[in-house]
Amino acid sequence: MPAILTLEKISKRFGAVMAADVIDLTLLRGEALGIVGRNGAGKTTLLDIITGTVAPDAGRIMFEGHDITRMKPEHRCRMGLARSFQMPQPFGGMTVFENLVVAAAFGGGRSESEVYDGCAGLLARCGLSEVANRRAGSLALLDRKRLELARALATGPRVLLLDEIAGGLAEHETAVLVDLVNDVRATGVSIIWIEHVVHALIAVVDRLAVLHGGALIAEGAPEDVIRRPQVSEIYRGIEELEIEADA
Repeated sequence: MPAILTLEKISKRFGAVMAADVIDLTLLRGEALGIVGRNGAGKTTLLDIITGTVAPDAGRIMFEGHDITRMKPEHRCRMGLARSFQMPQPFGGMTVFENLVVAAAFGGGRSESEVYDGCAGLLARCGLSEVANRRAGSLALLDRKRLELARALATGPRVLLLDEIAGGLAEHETAVLVDLVNDVRATGVSIIWIEHVVHALIAVVDRLAVLHGGALIAEGAPEDVIRRPQVSEIYRGIEELEIEADA
C-alpha cells in the first residue's frame, strides 16, 4: 500500500526543549495511525508541523508525492489535509450548519452554494441534524467535539489529523466518537489520531507510534507496542496505560 504522507527527519526545537527529534514517520493510504505519549512528548507539535502552523527546523514533509514543507496551511488544507483541535474552536455566534458551510467553502475552495448539500449530509452523518440551527457556542461537549470533526470533514480531506478528540468525554460519549471515526475510515480517509484514551485508539487504529521527549521510540501493531519494555518503563507498566485509558 503506497504512502500518502511521509515525514523525513523532522526536527523542531523550542529553546532547550526538543519537540521533534529527527522523526521519520509514514502514513499509508487508507491507514489509521495512533500516536501516544506523555504531556510534552511533542504530539501536538507534530500535528502543527504537518498542517503548517509550525515550521520544522529541519526535515521534509511529503504529501501525495509533493513536498509541502514550506507550503502555507490553507494550501495544505485545500490539497486534502484537515485537522481537528483538542479544544473545539467553532464560530460560537454562528449556527452549527453555518460553521460547516464556512469550513467547506473556505477550506475546500468552493462557493457556498456548492457546499450546502454536502454540509446537510455531514450533519446527519455526524449526529448533528437536531442541533443544526443552534448556535455553536451553546453546544454540550460531545456535540462540540462532533462539530469539530464535522468541520474538518467538510473540507473534503484525504488525510484527517485528530488531536485528543475523546478528551473530557464520558465512556458512552467516547464510544460515539469511535463509531464516527470508524465510519470516516470506511470512506478511505487516512487518519493520524493523537489520544490519551488508549482504548479508543486501539478500537480504530492499525498501527501505534509512541513519542517520548520529541523522539519516536516505538511503532507497530498497537497490542505489541504497548507491551514493549521501553514503552512499559516510560509509562511505569502497562497498568498505567490501562488506567489512563479508563480515566
